[in-house]
Amino acid sequence: MSDWTSLWYVWLILLMVFLLLLCGVSASCIKFCCRKKRPPVETFPRHPCDLTAMGIDSDSTAHSTVT
Repeated sequence: MSDWTSLWYVWLILLMVFLLLLCGVSASCIKFCCRKKRPPVETFPRHPCDLTAMGIDSDSTAHSTVT
């Protein structure tokens, strides 16, 4: 069985993984807190839409050519 203190590279890898996890959790918390404090920003302003409706009855020529 090898001595764990002589395997310095294992401790270095474990330390790097721990630091990466700590940075990820910290960044997620900061992002969540900043998003919660800021009011939501609308990317595109809303414009009223125009809607055109055309009624076609059974006597119309457009209807008879389609059928």
